[in-house]
Amino acid sequence: MTRYVGVDYGTRRIGLAISDGLGLTARPLDVVGRKELLPTLSRVVSEYGVDTVVVGLPTGLGGDEGVSALGARNLGAEIAERVGVSVVYVDERFTSRMAESALLESGMRRRGRKETVDKVAAAIILQTYLDSLSSPGNSDGVPGVEETESDDS
Repeated sequence: MTRYVGVDYGTRRIGLAISDGLGLTARPLDVVGRKELLPTLSRVVSEYGVDTVVVGLPTGLGGDEGVSALGARNLGAEIAERVGVSVVYVDERFTSRMAESALLESGMRRRGRKETVDKVAAAIILQTYLDSLSSPGNSDGVPGVEETESDDS
């Protein structure tokens, strides 16, 4: 059984999601501050046997990478080095907007949405990756998915 963790990078809050044991579905897990991220990820990786972390890569409409994407890449490199897992980057355009829309449709109040949107966005990022794994012919060169290896691999 392979488990995956999804990460929605933000400068203040970082959303986390976890896959099921079969690697088919993602569910929201938690929202943490930047300082709590690495200890929390280390615990989750150990507790669930995670070997791959999927980091959302914020890009512009044309696919260009700006300051936020650089922050996400730096975070991914730090996760790979300090937690010892493989890191995969997934294009996260519109995931926060999709998460916000889903929470609005569910009738969640504004305060609850603000506290939940990041982990739902992480689940969308992770589900995008999981879906790419199970799509026929998508083993290599999946659009929007970029794989890297940890230093321990």
